[in-house]
Amino acid sequence: MEDLRNVDAERDHLPAGQHEQMPVREKGWVHVGASSPAVFVGLDAGKSDHHAVAVTAAGKTVYDKALPNDEARLRAILEELATAHGPVLMVVDQPATIGALAVAVAQAMESVTVAYLPGLAMRRIADLHPGTAKTDARDALIIAEAARTMPHTLREIRVDEAQIAELAVLAGFDDDLAAQITATSNRLRGMLTQIHPALERVLGPRVGYPAVAELLTRYPTPAKLAAAGRGHVRARLRKHAPRLAETLTEEIFTALGQQTVVVAGTEAAATVVPILAGQLAALTTQRAQVASQVEVLVEAHPLSEVLTSMPGIGVRTTARILTEVVGKDFRRCRAPGLLRRNRPGHPAVGDLDPRRARPPRWEQEAQTGPSQMSMGSGVRVGVSRGVL
Repeated sequence: MEDLRNVDAERDHLPAGQHEQMPVREKGWVHVGASSPAVFVGLDAGKSDHHAVAVTAAGKTVYDKALPNDEARLRAILEELATAHGPVLMVVDQPATIGALAVAVAQAMESVTVAYLPGLAMRRIADLHPGTAKTDARDALIIAEAARTMPHTLREIRVDEAQIAELAVLAGFDDDLAAQITATSNRLRGMLTQIHPALERVLGPRVGYPAVAELLTRYPTPAKLAAAGRGHVRARLRKHAPRLAETLTEEIFTALGQQTVVVAGTEAAATVVPILAGQLAALTTQRAQVASQVEVLVEAHPLSEVLTSMPGIGVRTTARILTEVVGKDFRRCRAPGLLRRNRPGHPAVGDLDPRRARPPRWEQEAQTGPSQMSMGSGVRVGVSRGVL
């Protein structure tokens, strides 16, 4: 079955003197193979239902209906179109998330090729069509007509992107867990500051430690810590932090001796603090589990060895680079220096449209990886810190 490839990129990599041997075709992504598609399917993806419009090579509409986001129904429609008309090219506007099932079904069928129409290209093409209504049927028709008449606007969806998709899901969940850990930690430290500021100065910076979280779960108030005594506190800390147990125990009881009054709300804190400490410990454990899976996927990627060899680049930063930068098309960058703007807070000078409040998503993605690389190397590597 035919696939999609970039003729211009292929010509650029030919040795000198062989360019004239390549057929001159329209710039961008083009159809190649034994035969061109006989029918073009535009799919406007939705959460529960998609809308599909199929047009033939001559421009005749042969299908225009809502399509459930269901594998059996998707496969049946595509097989019906392929049987009646021939090879099918299905183009989606959302290749991930809500459109992932449709893409997977199309990739599993021999008679169907799948491609992606970027949002910016779709909006520009929509301006060429009559009407301004934003309906699923109109969007699906625009996608189908773009696939039929402007194949250079399409982007290829490769099967090997499944690994990156899995990595993106885990990396996104890891970001959510990190945000929840920060929120829970801040709330726990705020509660300790309210009832005993001196104790918070000792335990606050260490609330993420498993030993401290377990200690607060068992003895959530200053009174309960004092009643437990040094021996019980030291023994509980030694389970998870044997080298820190002695020093931390002395710091805790020194802080307890700095306050003799009981602040209002301390009894309520006895209920809230162990809950927050338990949540923090659970979130930390979950993030460690996700990190182990992310590490497996990162190590399996062919670029992992190169990325992790750079100063300050760990597993999480590598995962972010792979999901945000690798495989993306940044040839649309309007300024050569865009990818060099890799320091946080670097001003955008002259390379962005001043009428736009923020750069488009693809420009943000172009800077995500370099920005994290510079931040990571600046924190972890002395030489890089001096350069920054």
